[in-house]
Amino acid sequence: DQGHTLMIITATNDFVTAPLADRLGVDHLIATVAECKRERYTGNVAGTPSYRDGKVERLAEWLRANDETLAGSWFYSDSHNDLPLLRKVDNPVAVDPDATLDREAREQGWPVISLR
Repeated sequence: DQGHTLMIITATNDFVTAPLADRLGVDHLIATVAECKRERYTGNVAGTPSYRDGKVERLAEWLRANDETLAGSWFYSDSHNDLPLLRKVDNPVAVDPDATLDREAREQGWPVISLR
């Protein structure tokens, strides 16, 4: 309602997460893409997997393609695997974080919240 660009960035495959993003009304999704050849999954990843630094790379590509920036950006995560992306945004938030992320968030002074 406020005109923010909402996005899900996940390591989970797009065939799993696209229906969830659609159901939640989130128009933008960066997810790992499973490779298909002749309409069959190969078990390989197509392109850069959306994992750790791959999330940063894929987001940078999306930002360039959509003439957007991270100015005023927020990112919420529960996993230390997202530290590369959390370090890039203006407003990182740890949500029910794993032990490594919890420690880093507290050291950096990032908000730590719980949805439980």
